[in-house]
Amino acid sequence: MPLKNIPKCLSPSLLHALASMGHGDEIVLADAHFPTSALCKNGPLELRADGVDIPTLLDGILHLLPLDTYVKCPVALMDPVQSDKDSNIQIPVWDKYKEIVKQREGPNVEIEFVERFAFYDRAKTAYAIVHTGEMAKYGNIILKKGLAL
Repeated sequence: MPLKNIPKCLSPSLLHALASMGHGDEIVLADAHFPTSALCKNGPLELRADGVDIPTLLDGILHLLPLDTYVKCPVALMDPVQSDKDSNIQIPVWDKYKEIVKQREGPNVEIEFVERFAFYDRAKTAYAIVHTGEMAKYGNIILKKGLAL
């Protein structure tokens, strides 16, 4: 029999990872273009959610995972490269992420933007990377786990 109140988008392996993470550990929700397997070879736990978009997964995760209130920015997004900024790239999925974070964690959660290669380096030190079916360019997001009070 399934557990009650667990979002259906969260697999048993993802639930285990979320429960195993400690305060300050990070989890990356990676879009379909992200080099997840390469970054996980010698580091983070690789999890798959190929059929799930990141807004759905983010909402499900934040239903259970508290964000870290001891850091300025417990959420990070990949900053577009300069050529994409110059072409005035629009990333509408970010608005969805911000709304979900606001709904689940309140309006005062700050989000930082991390340069692309610095984002990859940070992902290498994450607890886990969840490879999703998200097709939005720059759809990657990092969450830092906080304390459940």
